Amino acid sequence: MSMINKKRLLENFLKLVQIDSMSTEERAMVDELARQLSALGLSVVEDDAGSKIGGNAGNLIATMPGTVAKPAIMLSAHLDRVTPGLGIKPLVRDGIIYSDGSTILAADDLAGVVGIVEAVQTLLESKEPHGPIEIALTVAEEGGLRGAKNLDYSKLTAKLGFVLDGGGPVGSIVIKGPAQDRIEATIRGKAAHAGVSPEDGINAIIAAATGLARMKLGRIDPETTANIGVIQGGTATNIVPDMVHLKGEARSLNPAKLMAQSEHMRACLEAGARERGARAEVQISRMYAELSLEAGDEVVEIARRAAEHIGLVPTLVTSGGGCDANIFNQRGIATVNLGMGYMKVHTTEEYISVDNLEKIAEWTLAIIQQTPKA
Repeated sequence: MSMINKKRLLENFLKLVQIDSMSTEERAMVDELARQLSALGLSVVEDDAGSKIGGNAGNLIATMPGTVAKPAIMLSAHLDRVTPGLGIKPLVRDGIIYSDGSTILAADDLAGVVGIVEAVQTLLESKEPHGPIEIALTVAEEGGLRGAKNLDYSKLTAKLGFVLDGGGPVGSIVIKGPAQDRIEATIRGKAAHAGVSPEDGINAIIAAATGLARMKLGRIDPETTANIGVIQGGTATNIVPDMVHLKGEARSLNPAKLMAQSEHMRACLEAGARERGARAEVQISRMYAELSLEAGDEVVEIARRAAEHIGLVPTLVTSGGGCDANIFNQRGIATVNLGMGYMKVHTTEEYISVDNLEKIAEWTLAIIQQTPKA
């Protein structure tokens, strides 16, 4: 088996994390990855997802024809990051990569990006036979999977996909993940002077609290979770607030349970508002469908065999979060999400070991090599 260039892999990771690439502002990152993949001889295009989501760059799609008759596979990672993600200064200490503590590291998901790039470069240098490879590097994954939702799927032919964006150890294979509903509500009351005539008002915050007090939130059952994460309302302490906005979510591996939980949250808000003489306007939006694959599915078996081939212990896991793999499966591409081994993501304490970075690239290369002939 060809060996990856560990020095080149680490240098590319340290380079890319220092390129600012917030959601909908990935222009510099897209340009750099387009340059790298084009230099490897891949056919590279950028779709129009950026214009659809109000961003400055689209998804990057790179393709490489196969040299033998194997099914096409898609490799995918996302280019954006969460805040605070500007001005990242990576540090390598005792085999671990950190930020300087003032920002995230953005190993989520540049560990996946560099793993794909290094695997493809190593493959080309080895001149080993391979099937068609399609790379989809998405924008705006954080906060809604908007890049994947607006990807130009006409440019992809693969029916087997591997997303490099899992939070578990390298070797873990996410085969199940929940669908998610977004719940947004506006509670409308009546304004009044809080000191002169409070009895003339209807406090929208109290109405919202009445609904929230009867709502089941947190861990509902082993398959279902729910949360209200944002409450905004009121303008001054001397005004009875006439409006409050709430944002929340519900997730479940079971579609029927998800529908029931979302409708429960709606009913609680509406009943609480009525009880206080207010009115609730509740909107429920399906963000993405569940990810549901089985042990024995072809894409799962390829990932499992590839992990074993390089000495990893593969584990099939269920995730509580969503990722681009949810969208790809909806679009007919059977896709697993692979564990990246990064830790404390979305915090300024995020880190990844150099060893895990190397394993990611090795696993990606093994997946290409372990894809069976057509």
